[in-house]
Amino acid sequence: MTGTFKALIAGVAGATVLVGAAQAGGFSRGTADTDILYEDGNFSMRAGATIVSPQRGYATINGVAATDPDYTNTYIVPNAAVKLNITDYARCAGTYTQPYGASSTYGPQAITAGLVDGTGLVRRQFSTDEFGLTCAAMINNVGSFGDMGSGRLSLIGGVFLENFSYAETVQFQGAIITGGLLAAGQPAPVAGAVGGTLNGTQGTLSFNGGYNPGYRIGIAYEVPEIAARVQLLYRSQVTHTPTGTFVTAADALAGGAGTTRAAGTLPQSVELRAQTGVAPGTLVFGSVKWTDWSVLQTLNYTVTGGPLPGVRNLEFFWKDGWTVSGGVGRQVTDWLAASATVTWDQGVSTTEDVFTDTWTFAAGIEMSNERASLQLGGAISYLTAGSVAAEAAVGAGGPGDTFAYTVGSDWSYALGGRFSVDW
Repeated sequence: MTGTFKALIAGVAGATVLVGAAQAGGFSRGTADTDILYEDGNFSMRAGATIVSPQRGYATINGVAATDPDYTNTYIVPNAAVKLNITDYARCAGTYTQPYGASSTYGPQAITAGLVDGTGLVRRQFSTDEFGLTCAAMINNVGSFGDMGSGRLSLIGGVFLENFSYAETVQFQGAIITGGLLAAGQPAPVAGAVGGTLNGTQGTLSFNGGYNPGYRIGIAYEVPEIAARVQLLYRSQVTHTPTGTFVTAADALAGGAGTTRAAGTLPQSVELRAQTGVAPGTLVFGSVKWTDWSVLQTLNYTVTGGPLPGVRNLEFFWKDGWTVSGGVGRQVTDWLAASATVTWDQGVSTTEDVFTDTWTFAAGIEMSNERASLQLGGAISYLTAGSVAAEAAVGAGGPGDTFAYTVGSDWSYALGGRFSVDW
């Protein structure tokens, strides 16, 4: 099994997994490219991005056939990594990705249904950025396997910084008028009529948090000659306490914008990955990942000042999630390899939303020469159907959303690419 094969086939496997991972469950998006630590050569660099277009929309809203378009928005997941060998036995990698995110825009039918509690959700945007530094101390000749070569043990550790930003826009049932807040359900006056002037009827809640630290630790064992590796990697949770504002178009008339302070935690995870060559030119690989999504029960925040002060929360009530993936890679020529993977991601929703089970098929190719390679991949995901009941009482919180709805079996598509340089 030649060195060219080991680098080529392992590279295309990584590219395919990267595209598939961008459609994982919950708020998961990108994964730090710590696999670059295993690249040969003193210096390695690779960068790429994945475009994901989920096609999820409502099937029914409050028992009536939905007419809104899909509410999920297309998004891009960037990924970059640089690796440098410090000594023959130690190497470090700097990484960047966006580990979590969500983006949705809602149609008039859903906005109107949400007005039952006074506000209808118009759009929601959530994103994170992660900058990391991960190092590996490698111990050679740990076990001998005859003609297959000797083993190598790697101890992995690193730190990362993660930020947090969130924004949502809501439509008010009432409107802010001169002299105060129009009561929910009360007809809005005609602009210019006696008794008040209709001003803005939307408000935007936003949080922006600085970078908070986390860490990752792991262990790996390899038999490089046959491209065999088993790795166990842990990524810590990160707690965020961002501040922000609640702004309406009528702030000047209603006492100014409100300020907000929130508290929430993004999850820890543990992932086991394995790969091995099974025949000349053929590699099999797989992974199992647990993510502690149950830590995300509510995002609590307080609005101080402005037109709508008070203590509030965003409800999730998620459960832990599991992601299982398996695939095969094949060297086609000296410069071309191909791979395919199948991934199952367990849905994490319980009562509030429809992050349901997902099945993903991804395929990719890699074109490579001695110093550089280009990896291209695509994926299609099948999103299983789901339903959410209305909460027991309007505005009471707890299990159930503001209105009842269902989603059918939907699809999501992804395209990605990555360019690598080694020397």
